[in-house]
Amino acid sequence: MLTNILNDINSILAPRVCFGCNAHLYGGEQLLCTICRNDLPLTDYSFNDENPVDRIFYGRINIKKASSMLFFSNRGIVRELIHYLKYRNQEQIGAFLGDWYGQILKDNQELTDTIDMVIPVPLHRKKLKKRGYNQVASFAKRLAFHLKTAYVDHILIKSANTKTQTKKSRIGRWQSDKVLYTVTDIEFIKNKHILLVDDVITTGATMELCARALAKAPGTTLYVASMAVVHKLWN
Repeated sequence: MLTNILNDINSILAPRVCFGCNAHLYGGEQLLCTICRNDLPLTDYSFNDENPVDRIFYGRINIKKASSMLFFSNRGIVRELIHYLKYRNQEQIGAFLGDWYGQILKDNQELTDTIDMVIPVPLHRKKLKKRGYNQVASFAKRLAFHLKTAYVDHILIKSANTKTQTKKSRIGRWQSDKVLYTVTDIEFIKNKHILLVDDVITTGATMELCARALAKAPGTTLYVASMAVVHKLWN
């Protein structure tokens, strides 16, 4: 009873607003109002059927399956969510999306039965220190929770700090990033089924490089998932 009263007082003094439209949040709404949540562009891609995210990696890296939760565009709710997550210290957005997507993925028997660990795409230690957190971590942790598997963030590391790669071509990014990601313990991931997780897939270059590093361990099977994928890639 007292907790509810305190929450009501806090809502009046510092009202919670929707990250999508800035409207006040009510009742059980979290981070997004009901309207914005319903407007989120879910991909409906599954880990069972072939989808456009799979095709991004064809001929580039051997992965079992790939999928993304949302479509990303230069305008809209998804862009706002990712922006707040990465640059406005709103780490809870990652957990919010991770719980949502995790609830979807946990019904996939193949994933729950075979995934041995979830690994996030890493930040370089300097960027991690500056930002204070890896924006992919909370999303990946919640996926691991729902898939009832391990979250592992010490195996894959980014060994060099670089400027943002989003405006480079896929080939240019591959040439500049090809030695950026390394695995600290090959034996630890040997013969393991790994779900590699990122925030947004644009050209797929970052995922490709991370996957190549992980694939150096014998017997690894790689799955790929992200919060969002750039819609224009196949429009």
